[in-house]
Amino acid sequence: MTLFSSDRERRLWLWTGVVLVAIYSTLGLARRLADTLGDNAAIGVWLFLACCFLVLAMVITQGLSRRPRGGEILVALGVVAAYLLVFVRMSVPTERSHLIEYGAVALLMHEALRERAANRPDVGPQDGRVRAPGLMAILLACTAGVVDECIQWFVPGRVFDPIDIVFNVMAAVMAVSASVALRWASSTWRKI
Repeated sequence: MTLFSSDRERRLWLWTGVVLVAIYSTLGLARRLADTLGDNAAIGVWLFLACCFLVLAMVITQGLSRRPRGGEILVALGVVAAYLLVFVRMSVPTERSHLIEYGAVALLMHEALRERAANRPDVGPQDGRVRAPGLMAILLACTAGVVDECIQWFVPGRVFDPIDIVFNVMAAVMAVSASVALRWASSTWRKI
């Protein structure tokens, strides 16, 4: 039995690993970068907005496979509005970064698990079947967030913060829920 069900699944897990390594490897650098960008707020704001746009684009493209129509557009606008409200209400930029980082991680995991579920529909759980890719992606992304916080315990100048874990959970739930809602709208709207 192979570890991956397809080349696409392998690439998705590879990119998930790349994103996680990037997150974990910048833990010591993140505080210095935030302090440096704090002096030049315009660069920090534009960098943050660019990352927000990339995560929103990821959410929407993961959830929609074809050109959106009617209800799909409404759901996509609702997703964008929800993300914008959350971003605007969060006053600390470092907390917003959790939504970007773990939203991307959760989406990559969700898509990889969906790929596995699609390619191995008739095998049992012990053989790699995925029954609930969305839930499993959320749990795996949350676990990655807990590992992130545990690593910070050992990094000078960083602390273990349970509130950050809550933001990681929120990011994973928002991203996967938005992707699932967009897929649902897409499949439902196509039937009408």
